[in-house]
Amino acid sequence: MTGAVVIGAGATGAATARRLAERGEKVRLVTRGGSGPEHPGIERIALDAGRTAELAEVLAGADTVFNAAMTAYHTWPQTLPPLFDSILAATERAGADYVMLGNLYGYGPTAGPLTERTPLEARTRKGRVRAELWRRAERAHAEGRLRVTEVRAGQFLGPGAVSPFALLVAPRVLDGELALVHGDPDAAHSFSYTEDVAAALVAVARDDRAWGRAWHAPVITGTVRAAATELAELRGAPAPRLEQLTERELALLAFGDPLWREFAELGYMAERPFVVDDGDLREAFGLAASPLRTALAG
Repeated sequence: MTGAVVIGAGATGAATARRLAERGEKVRLVTRGGSGPEHPGIERIALDAGRTAELAEVLAGADTVFNAAMTAYHTWPQTLPPLFDSILAATERAGADYVMLGNLYGYGPTAGPLTERTPLEARTRKGRVRAELWRRAERAHAEGRLRVTEVRAGQFLGPGAVSPFALLVAPRVLDGELALVHGDPDAAHSFSYTEDVAAALVAVARDDRAWGRAWHAPVITGTVRAAATELAELRGAPAPRLEQLTERELALLAFGDPLWREFAELGYMAERPFVVDDGDLREAFGLAASPLRTALAG
């Protein structure tokens, strides 16, 4: 084939596959169970991307591989490195370009707006993993083994998004219930709309200026409270009631659910402003973030 392979059919992977297909490109979408959007331009393939030899066969003839794969959140340190190593190796065998969907965990705490030149100095388990995964891909690019780039997204918004806001705040707001927030609901954060991230992934993959570096996805900067208020107004729900979790409450929740235990180590991203500069992408590719209302209504 000549076209693209997208690995992972979460909200952003599925949106990326659709965008490519709507451009007239041939797309293979690889997931463990063969899931993904139905589209005449998308061939859905059921395969464990950790099976390098089999994956390389699926990638044969592709010009670009988009890695939007993910494992269970609390297993990242154990499961992400071997999966990403497999995808990188299979992409190299296929002679394709490699586009990674990343996030902001690799940066660690910072006092000012993050740029792509902010050092990757993560202090958390998941942050160190994300930083190392990028370094491995970047090293492969520097060695001339394949061309690599990464798009780093903020906290996801949009249909099917998996993020603290989407999982823990939005459902409570829509039900008119008290939403317990990890971190300060009035601290500024950078959110990313899944459709904007997909647009960025496609844009960098089709431009020679993109390779060998990371890019920040378009971001919507605001607060959890502002997003909750906008969502309530949009859906006709009562004014949101938000309350910050105490350390004790978070510890009790973490005792029974590994997801909360993982959120705890990322407190620095939630308890104080954590803001991203997406100026490089806007200047190079003309991509700007959608309005908050669009991201919440999607």
